[in-house]
Amino acid sequence: MTELIIKPKRTLNFRSDLQEIWQYRELLYFLAWRDLKVRYKQTAIGVLWAVFQPFTTMVVFTIFFGNLAKMPSDGIPYPIFVYTGLLLWQFFSTALADASDSLTRNQAILTKVYFPRIFLPLSSIIVGVVDFLISTVILIGMMFYYGYAPNLAGLLLLPLLLFISMMAALGLGLFLSAVNLKYRDVRYVLPFFIQLMMFVTPVIYPASIAGKYAKLLALNPMTGVISAARAALLGNAVINWPLLAISGGACLVLLVIGILYFKKSEKYFADVV
Repeated sequence: MTELIIKPKRTLNFRSDLQEIWQYRELLYFLAWRDLKVRYKQTAIGVLWAVFQPFTTMVVFTIFFGNLAKMPSDGIPYPIFVYTGLLLWQFFSTALADASDSLTRNQAILTKVYFPRIFLPLSSIIVGVVDFLISTVILIGMMFYYGYAPNLAGLLLLPLLLFISMMAALGLGLFLSAVNLKYRDVRYVLPFFIQLMMFVTPVIYPASIAGKYAKLLALNPMTGVISAARAALLGNAVINWPLLAISGGACLVLLVIGILYFKKSEKYFADVV
């Protein structure tokens, strides 16, 4: 009887890795569909929870930051201003949290069968995209309510902004999911980190108020994305392409680091899980 031992590749081969992902693409679809069903299983309103969370957060922020604190919003009604930022931030934060915990949630299959391990964090990102698309319906309704007709350039730019956000969430998610298998502190530290990071991201305030800290704020990968989304969809300013390029470059660096660390740690997953 011949014994077959399957081991992950020791080096990163971009072409062969893409071929492997394509070969197992149906499994990626299955994992994403499973995660989506599990998230809303036995819930009263189902996928509407994807709308409820950013909408209620927008209402709370509007009351406290828009009405009471009088936070500036670049001449845009504060509800639509903050919801545009929340839409992308909610996608990034939720996708990052789910991707970081994806390996520990799937310990049973991680140690029993072979498949591209990157599918587990990646499926969490795909579920986040579905939630994002559902939540966008509310933004469209708010734009019509406040008289902001979406222009074609803004709609064409939105997929790019979503892709940049996906790179950031996947890059950090890959890195933290591998770390989380060995050090379970990640699940306790990450929620605090995400909450803290929101306040250094122009979600509840415009990036224009950063002043001398503008360049430092630009290092946050979501700064350029959210600012560009508001400029493109609401027409409150000219799109800051250099700022968006900085954010895109930072997200690309995060993705490369995440992939390299994930592939390097992959051979130890079954031992430390």
